[in-house]
Amino acid sequence: MIEQSATPFRLAVVNGAPADKLSAMGQRFAGKRLCAWAGLLLIFFVSARTDAQTSTLSTGIDGVVSVGPIHGGPMRAGEPDSAPLANVAFEVANDAGVVTTFTTDASGHFRIPLAPGRYSIKARDAKTKPRRCGPFEVEVTTDGFKKIHWDCDSGMR
Repeated sequence: MIEQSATPFRLAVVNGAPADKLSAMGQRFAGKRLCAWAGLLLIFFVSARTDAQTSTLSTGIDGVVSVGPIHGGPMRAGEPDSAPLANVAFEVANDAGVVTTFTTDASGHFRIPLAPGRYSIKARDAKTKPRRCGPFEVEVTTDGFKKIHWDCDSGMR
């Protein structure tokens, strides 16, 4: 049986024993149980907020970043002269500052939900190779996801 104490800020009475008489193991168990519930609630609210932010936006940018040339000398017939810029982190900013970040996948692809407006996208790390990659300016409109293809210069000649 659990009873509430009449004194404010005092722990409950469990099975007729005051909370301060509970064993150390019982107190640790109760504390861990409370932390577990708090953690679950936090995960639920954070994931619900994140899902709402990403799923409600039907506008943004969707594209590929490539780098070239990928070999020195003249262009070669039948050989590509560029390659996807894979696994590179970028940041998206507007006049107010950084809005979000993203990383291209193995194919150089990205898809970022953004509210309509003007944005500047640049590599997140200034030491990122290739160094001649952005900033890229883009305007997101209410027409959905804008298709983008950005080419970065490898510096190879």
